[in-house]
Amino acid sequence: MLVLVFVLCELAPASFAWAAGEHKRILVLYSTRRDAEFSIVGEDVLPKILDAGLGRDLDYYSEFIDVTRFPDPSYRVAFDDFIRLKYQGIAFDLVIAMGDVAAAFVDTGRVTLFQEAPVVFLANNRDTRVAGNSSGFMLERDFTGTLRVIEQLQPDVKNVFVVTGAAPADRAFERMAREQFKPFESRFAFTYLAALRASALEERLATLPEHSVVYYVLVTEDAAGDKFHPLEFVDRVTAAANRPTYSWVDSGVDHGILGGDLYVQKAAIESVGRLALRVLHGERADSIPTSAIDLNVVQVDWRQLQRWGIDEARVPAGALVMFREPSLWDRYNVYILGAVGILLIQSGLIAALLVHRVRRYRAERELRTSQEALQASYERLRDVSGRLLHAQENERARIARELHDDISQQISLLVIDLGMMRGDVAPQTQRLTNEALSRAEGIVRSVHDLSHRLHPPKLRLIGLVAALRDLQHEMSQLGVPVTFTHESVPMPLPLELTLCLFRVVQEALQNAHKYSRARHVSVHLRGESEGLTLTVADDGVGFDVDQAWGKGLGLVSMGERLEAVGGTFKISSEPDQGTKVHVYVPLSAVRATDTVSV
Repeated sequence: MLVLVFVLCELAPASFAWAAGEHKRILVLYSTRRDAEFSIVGEDVLPKILDAGLGRDLDYYSEFIDVTRFPDPSYRVAFDDFIRLKYQGIAFDLVIAMGDVAAAFVDTGRVTLFQEAPVVFLANNRDTRVAGNSSGFMLERDFTGTLRVIEQLQPDVKNVFVVTGAAPADRAFERMAREQFKPFESRFAFTYLAALRASALEERLATLPEHSVVYYVLVTEDAAGDKFHPLEFVDRVTAAANRPTYSWVDSGVDHGILGGDLYVQKAAIESVGRLALRVLHGERADSIPTSAIDLNVVQVDWRQLQRWGIDEARVPAGALVMFREPSLWDRYNVYILGAVGILLIQSGLIAALLVHRVRRYRAERELRTSQEALQASYERLRDVSGRLLHAQENERARIARELHDDISQQISLLVIDLGMMRGDVAPQTQRLTNEALSRAEGIVRSVHDLSHRLHPPKLRLIGLVAALRDLQHEMSQLGVPVTFTHESVPMPLPLELTLCLFRVVQEALQNAHKYSRARHVSVHLRGESEGLTLTVADDGVGFDVDQAWGKGLGLVSMGERLEAVGGTFKISSEPDQGTKVHVYVPLSAVRATDTVSV
């Protein structure tokens, strides 16, 4: 053992450089071997807690008292010498004792080894104490909670086979389990598979009867003296057993155990770390009372539930179910919900589109019906308008004939009579006779012109172009120069179209003469493949078309006449910019039952 001490001293640093004055020096002593699960978790969690709480001002040291594999008292003496030589000259700000063995070691060497540094400890035995400036947690091992879990998960279980080893620590755990299991002996039949050879134990576990379970406590050595890592032995137990295996500590999770009321080692280490920070931040350890804590949590391995066919509904409320394989819903619930949402949205959109389609078809059907009714109404109005225009023209023709054949003839006879009387009257009445004759001749001319304006008799005989030339000559005599041009006018033209265009030109020229004060008017008639285009333009004062529309009978008359033959017209005019009338009449829209030459 002395050789071991000197070798360890040689491996340790020859000397320790003192850290900066503000650094905290902490020594952690574990009651477990370095590769034990508790030591591994502690070395992972504890430095992080302390480092974060101290702002990285930390010198952290740790040692491991492996009395499980080295139970000889000389080992403790050698370990005492090792600590004294390795850490001589270092004043620790805190010593942390993890477990009963470490707490007893610190209590024994408190003055000689650690210079009465404050101590924080985690003990499993209520009799464990550390004298002086110390505080800690008392966490007694509880093996009975797992028995209650077994009752809930497998109420038909009658036999519990308890597995322990041959090392002194294993036997100490066995004694503790036997003592705690006594109240449950009326419920379960306990069989202690203790201190067996590993091979014999595996054979026994493979042939357990029905309604049985295995309770793994601790095995670090078997009857043959072979040493084992506790977790490696758990793997062998769970692989060999033909019934579910339970335990009392969470290190066995993911090593084949089904579960139990498990001591959570990480939670214990975190509690110690928080208590250590309180002392390092200035609180005296002995001012903080030592307290008992319970850190057990019911945990089950979902995979083992499936393996042994145990209904998950039997898992105690609030238990932690580990390694549950996510169901299809768990894995893809976001995608499923998204797909369902998209499907619902699409369905809603499709439904909305269908409703919209039905409404659109209904609206289109109603619109077609309305259009058909409107078209029929339009056709009726157009027919009525055509009839009115036709009746108007007939009435004009009748009045023109009456004026020409009756009134005009009578006035002509009156003129002849006045002419014959002019030589027989007395000289004093001669002047009056001459004046009456002149008035009668003027009336004859006026009636003749009026009858021709009401119904131009030449229109049917000489055609549209010739009639427009006569109209040009007639308007020019009234003091309005008119220019008339034409090109490619087809012949013959329907009488209705001829009369319509003649009346439009006549109305446009009269408007130019009466209202526009035009100095010149141009009329252009052009034939196209599908219809006729007529343009009447003047250089007069012009007018506001929008304001004047519908107020003058002339414009309304033009529109009605063109609408009756399927034509259209547009008036372009602005104040002081003259006026231009554009007319288009399709030849196909006019009935060709009666035609005249051009």
